[in-house]
Amino acid sequence: MIDATPGQPRACRDVCAVVVTYHPDSGLPSRLSRIAPQVGATVIVDNGSSGASLHMLRELSPAPPPTIIFNGENLGVAKALNIGVRRALDDGFTWALLLDQDTLVDPDMVERLVAARESCPEHRVAVVGSRFRDTSGRSIDPCRLEARGEQWEQVESVITSGSLLSLSAYPAIGPFREDFFIDRVDTEYCYRARAAGHWVIQTLQPLMSHTVGASSSHRLFWATNWTTHHSADRRYYIARNDTVLLREYRNSSHGPWQLKSLVRCIRLCKRIACFERDKISKILAVGQGWWDGMRGRMGPRALRSTRHRTL
Repeated sequence: MIDATPGQPRACRDVCAVVVTYHPDSGLPSRLSRIAPQVGATVIVDNGSSGASLHMLRELSPAPPPTIIFNGENLGVAKALNIGVRRALDDGFTWALLLDQDTLVDPDMVERLVAARESCPEHRVAVVGSRFRDTSGRSIDPCRLEARGEQWEQVESVITSGSLLSLSAYPAIGPFREDFFIDRVDTEYCYRARAAGHWVIQTLQPLMSHTVGASSSHRLFWATNWTTHHSADRRYYIARNDTVLLREYRNSSHGPWQLKSLVRCIRLCKRIACFERDKISKILAVGQGWWDGMRGRMGPRALRSTRHRTL
């Protein structure tokens, strides 16, 4: 059911925020308080938080209060997103604003996302993404289109957090791909949407503050190198799902997809070896991810590793 906030534009009341949580920090209530006034409702899908995080979620009280769905275990980002999006569909919303638990939105984020969508002449827009300020300090390249007074640009893909998802297009495009579990879930959805004739657009101005991993910069000779310090599990999913994307959406003019995937993984391993801790476990995870992606072995890494140990 859609509840109106006094003074809220009608278009914003048609938006339901969907936030996926997994052991969120104590700043979550403050971040939610910036989201709630901008949307018609908020749905939180929790992927197995426990302890203080679980208690905090149960005590949340922004106005209006969110709907919280407790999964009880980590079902992956894709499945959690699908659960939240289906709830938004069932409640009669037109759009879903997808957010990570650590994203800090601007006070007028939804209004500007809606304005970007309304200024686009193409009616088959599947996703409106947000540019963001990287809290790690990485600079954002200026967009020359701003000089022409435009609000958006057409892109290949956008990140999940801060994206406005069309709930009329979602049933036709299909759900987020749950066998990806985490990482590149957003990219795959955007590729699939574009393949079906829909547009993916992104705002030219940043509308949120967001962090990609625990990014840090390192000076090596004349170049600045960035690395995200993702865990070994995340490195596995990134390598595997990148490989699957290359296999399924490959561009033959740029060489065999198998070679492109291998080169990407080697570059990733070089960054890990030069700048990150837990080098061996992460490099092994990248190798396993590449090999599983080549063979099409999908799903949660932990479940499959357990299955291998029992064979």
